[in-house]
Order: sequence, then structure tokens, then C-alpha cells
Amino acid sequence: MGQMQILPERPMVQTLGDSAILVRFGSRLDEKANRRAIGFAAALESEPIAGIIEIVPSLVSVLLRYDPLASRHQDIEGEIRLRLHGTQTERTGAVHRVGVRFGGEAGPDLEEVAGLLKLSPDAFIRQHNAAPLRVLATGFAPGFVYCGFHRETLTLPRRDKVRPRVAAGSVLFAAGQTAIAATDIPTGWHVIGHTDFSNFAPEATPPTRLRAGDSVAFEVA
Repeated sequence: MGQMQILPERPMVQTLGDSAILVRFGSRLDEKANRRAIGFAAALESEPIAGIIEIVPSLVSVLLRYDPLASRHQDIEGEIRLRLHGTQTERTGAVHRVGVRFGGEAGPDLEEVAGLLKLSPDAFIRQHNAAPLRVLATGFAPGFVYCGFHRETLTLPRRDKVRPRVAAGSVLFAAGQTAIAATDIPTGWHVIGHTDFSNFAPEATPPTRLRAGDSVAFEVA
């Protein structure tokens, strides 16, 4: 018997209030849903739909905001559905090299993480840095960036307890991803290192350096 093909979920178009529409590409975070969300957002940026004033990609969805005084909801939604039936593109962005100081005071959870994965700290760092990771999304806090995905053998859940504050530049690890905090935040992720790379400059346009679809190559600083 041949293998059964698992088809991607059909995108869900959901009305949010009187001025926004959410297009969701999956019910859970996975590679295909994330790539489709990023590709759809990129396609709308290159060929905008008249009336849409903001495009906000997330991990598996894209939020579209419009002015209800200038555009009719049914016209916006109809055009979105037409675009979804078209050819899906994929955004290939820039590659960024990010130096990280792993372990010690910079990464207090590194040894515990390595131990849980049955690796030495050095082996964990080598595997963590072995290949660039895609930027899955930015958000949650200003400049916060999600990068993924690590292979299954390099996957751990978040911590049981939330730290009330980690410093901007903290490099975080959990759920098959590595994240970079651009501001001081609370977190339940494992803190494995710190970087001088900053992904948030409020005075700049845009205020973030990394975009969904870019790649991050982590290396030892």
C-alpha cells in the first residue's frame, strides 16, 4: 500500500470586529502552516489588496486590518478568498549572523537543558548552532523573535516556573525553537545565553531588523 498523503489544512477566514480579518493556516504550529502564513503575507505586501491598511503575520496566521469607512467587508473578504485560491509563494529573506555568549551568567539554564537532552553543554551548543533557523514570527513583546525549528531530538518543553524578568538580549530555548528577547520580559523559556544583537529600535522604520522568513545563523560569540 502507498503512503497516505496528509494535505495541509484549508485556510480559515475569520471576521474580527468591524475592521479586521484573520486568515489562519493551521490549528497548531508546524512548518507548513508557518511557511504558508509568511508566504501569504509577503504576497499581499508585494500586491496589496485595496483598502487593507495593515498586514500582521503571526506563527500560523495573518491579521489584516482595513478602514470600514472606506472599504466594504465583503469586498475585502472576497478578494482574500480569491488570493488564497491562487499560487502560494514563499518568502526567502536575509540571513543574519547572531553571536551568542552561551552558559554561565549569560545562560543560567544551559547545563540543565543539555542534561535533559543527554548532551554535554558543548555538544548541545554545536547541535544548536549546526544550521540556520528560520524566523517564524516576531511579536509577543516589541522585537521578540521566534526562530525554528530544531530537530525532534533537540526539543524540550518550557520551564515549570516563569522568571519574572530576563534582560533584553536573552537567548531563549523551548518547544523546538530559539527565541531572542529584545526587551526586558518575564518568560518561562529556558535561558541559554545572551547576545548583543538588538532587534528593536523604536525610532527606526521598521522598528525591527528581523522579518518573518529571514534566517538566523547562531554562533558562539
